[in-house]
Amino acid sequence: MAARPTGSDRAELIADAALALLAERGMRGLTHRAVDERAGLPQGSTSNHARTRQALLEAAVRRLAEREGRVLAPGGLGAGADTGELVAGLARALHRYLTHHPELLVCRYELALEATRRPELREFFDATGMQFRAPLVALMTAAGSPEPERHTLSLVAWCEGLMFSCAAGSYHRSVPSEAELRTGFGELLRGMLGH
Repeated sequence: MAARPTGSDRAELIADAALALLAERGMRGLTHRAVDERAGLPQGSTSNHARTRQALLEAAVRRLAEREGRVLAPGGLGAGADTGELVAGLARALHRYLTHHPELLVCRYELALEATRRPELREFFDATGMQFRAPLVALMTAAGSPEPERHTLSLVAWCEGLMFSCAAGSYHRSVPSEAELRTGFGELLRGMLGH
């Protein structure tokens, strides 16, 4: 018989089960009992870990950010990356997300919408998302952006629009290829950076 997970392993198991439920059933399907069942844990395990719905939602947001961080990391990009390397790294990361992890996007939208109704979740959701903003501002600064904060917002808005269109919008059956994403990022960044 396999040992039951404890500590951080159990926390990850619970959070991953919560994300799976969000992707599959939406916010209404996310209950402590359903998470116990999905994770194969004894009843009450999720309640022990996350006593309130807010705590469960925060655990899901935290785990989503961890998983997105691994998927979206444009590996190898540093302060010395030229525009071509930046374009290639961003296209590779976004393509990986769109083609291999669309369920994470569904979770993101479920949690973002819930955050619009729960101010305490909104604050947590926004704070957790800040981990993605600072590295992009640094990349835009290194690429020579005269307005890295504004350009980061434009870059994020473009990516978010594309992700929504491909996950839940009218382009869900026609995800752009990595080459098409490179072209899009190239056009966007050349327009911002002027080179």
